[in-house]
Amino acid sequence: MEHEARSARQLWVEDERGRSRMPDPVRNSAVRAVMITSVTLIQAVVAFFCSLAGAWLAFPVTITAVASTVVATWSILDVWITRQVWRQRNGVVSEPSSTARPPLRARRDEGRAEAVPLSEAA
Repeated sequence: MEHEARSARQLWVEDERGRSRMPDPVRNSAVRAVMITSVTLIQAVVAFFCSLAGAWLAFPVTITAVASTVVATWSILDVWITRQVWRQRNGVVSEPSSTARPPLRARRDEGRAEAVPLSEAA
Protein backbone atom coordinates (compact mmCIF):
# COMPACT_ATOMS: atom_id res chain seq x y z
CA MET A 1 0.00 0.00 0.00
CA GLU A 2 2.82 2.38 0.83
CA HIS A 3 4.48 1.52 -2.49
CA GLU A 4 1.31 2.48 -4.39
CA ALA A 5 1.15 5.83 -2.61
CA ARG A 6 4.73 6.60 -3.58
CA SER A 7 4.20 5.74 -7.23
CA ALA A 8 1.09 7.95 -7.37
CA ARG A 9 3.15 11.03 -6.50
CA GLN A 10 4.98 12.66 -9.33
CA LEU A 11 8.71 12.97 -9.10
CA TRP A 12 8.87 16.07 -11.29
CA VAL A 13 6.23 18.79 -11.36
CA GLU A 14 6.32 21.31 -14.19
CA ASP A 15 5.94 24.93 -13.20
CA GLU A 16 3.57 26.71 -15.57
CA ARG A 17 5.00 30.13 -14.79
CA GLY A 18 8.48 29.43 -16.09
CA ARG A 19 10.57 32.14 -17.68
CA SER A 20 10.34 32.36 -21.41
CA ARG A 21 13.37 31.52 -23.51
CA MET A 22 15.68 34.37 -24.42
CA PRO A 23 15.68 35.45 -28.07
CA ASP A 24 18.45 33.87 -30.15
CA PRO A 25 20.62 36.98 -30.63
CA VAL A 26 20.48 37.78 -26.92
CA ARG A 27 21.24 34.19 -25.96
CA ASN A 28 24.18 34.08 -28.39
CA SER A 29 25.69 37.24 -26.93
CA ALA A 30 25.11 35.96 -23.39
CA VAL A 31 26.90 32.69 -24.12
CA ARG A 32 29.74 34.60 -25.76
CA ALA A 33 29.99 36.89 -22.70
CA VAL A 34 30.08 33.97 -20.28
CA MET A 35 32.84 32.25 -22.24
CA ILE A 36 34.94 35.42 -22.53
CA THR A 37 34.46 36.21 -18.84
CA SER A 38 35.47 32.70 -17.79
CA VAL A 39 38.64 32.86 -19.90
CA THR A 40 39.40 36.24 -18.33
CA LEU A 41 38.97 34.85 -14.82
CA ILE A 42 41.24 31.92 -15.65
CA GLN A 43 43.87 34.33 -16.99
CA ALA A 44 43.63 36.40 -13.81
CA VAL A 45 44.18 33.32 -11.64
CA VAL A 46 47.14 32.20 -13.77
CA ALA A 47 48.63 35.71 -13.59
CA PHE A 48 48.22 35.72 -9.82
CA PHE A 49 49.91 32.36 -9.33
CA CYS A 50 52.69 33.19 -11.80
CA SER A 51 53.43 36.41 -9.96
CA LEU A 52 53.48 34.56 -6.63
CA ALA A 53 55.88 32.00 -8.06
CA GLY A 54 58.05 34.68 -9.66
CA ALA A 55 57.75 33.07 -13.09
CA TRP A 56 58.75 34.97 -16.21
CA LEU A 57 55.24 34.35 -17.60
CA ALA A 58 53.67 36.65 -14.98
CA PHE A 59 54.09 39.89 -16.94
CA PRO A 60 52.72 38.69 -20.31
CA VAL A 61 49.79 36.92 -18.67
CA THR A 62 49.00 40.01 -16.59
CA ILE A 63 48.99 42.19 -19.71
CA THR A 64 46.69 39.79 -21.56
CA ALA A 65 44.43 39.54 -18.49
CA VAL A 66 44.05 43.32 -18.45
CA ALA A 67 43.22 43.34 -22.16
CA SER A 68 40.79 40.47 -21.65
CA THR A 69 39.09 42.43 -18.88
CA VAL A 70 38.34 45.21 -21.35
CA VAL A 71 36.98 42.69 -23.85
CA ALA A 72 34.91 40.94 -21.16
CA THR A 73 33.44 44.26 -20.05
CA TRP A 74 32.43 45.03 -23.63
CA SER A 75 30.93 41.55 -24.08
CA ILE A 76 28.78 42.01 -20.98
CA LEU A 77 27.64 45.39 -22.27
CA ASP A 78 26.93 43.73 -25.60
CA VAL A 79 24.38 41.45 -23.93
CA TRP A 80 22.55 44.46 -22.55
CA ILE A 81 22.71 46.37 -25.84
CA THR A 82 21.56 43.35 -27.85
CA ARG A 83 18.64 42.85 -25.48
CA GLN A 84 17.57 46.48 -25.80
CA VAL A 85 17.89 46.43 -29.60
CA TRP A 86 15.87 43.21 -29.82
CA ARG A 87 13.14 44.73 -27.67
CA GLN A 88 12.98 47.87 -29.80
CA ARG A 89 12.93 46.02 -33.11
CA ASN A 90 10.51 43.26 -32.19
CA GLY A 91 8.27 45.23 -29.90
CA VAL A 92 7.45 44.52 -26.32
CA VAL A 93 4.02 44.83 -24.85
CA SER A 94 4.31 47.63 -22.36
CA GLU A 95 1.68 48.94 -20.04
CA PRO A 96 1.81 52.54 -18.89
CA SER A 97 2.24 53.09 -15.21
CA SER A 98 -0.50 54.64 -13.13
CA THR A 99 1.34 57.97 -13.18
CA ALA A 100 1.60 58.09 -16.97
CA ARG A 101 -0.36 60.83 -18.72
CA PRO A 102 -3.05 59.74 -21.15
CA PRO A 103 -2.03 60.05 -24.80
CA LEU A 104 -2.55 63.38 -26.53
CA ARG A 105 -5.16 61.88 -28.87
CA ALA A 106 -7.27 60.69 -25.91
CA ARG A 107 -7.05 64.09 -24.23
CA ARG A 108 -7.98 65.83 -27.50
CA ASP A 109 -10.98 63.52 -28.00
CA GLU A 110 -12.14 64.19 -24.44
CA GLY A 111 -11.88 67.92 -25.08
CA ARG A 112 -13.95 67.60 -28.26
CA ALA A 113 -16.56 65.49 -26.49
CA GLU A 114 -16.93 68.12 -23.80
CA ALA A 115 -17.09 70.95 -26.34
CA VAL A 116 -19.86 69.38 -28.47
CA PRO A 117 -22.68 69.63 -25.89
CA LEU A 118 -21.82 73.25 -25.23
CA SER A 119 -22.11 74.23 -28.90
CA GLU A 120 -25.37 72.29 -29.35
CA ALA A 121 -26.90 73.89 -26.28
CA ALA A 122 -26.32 77.43 -27.54
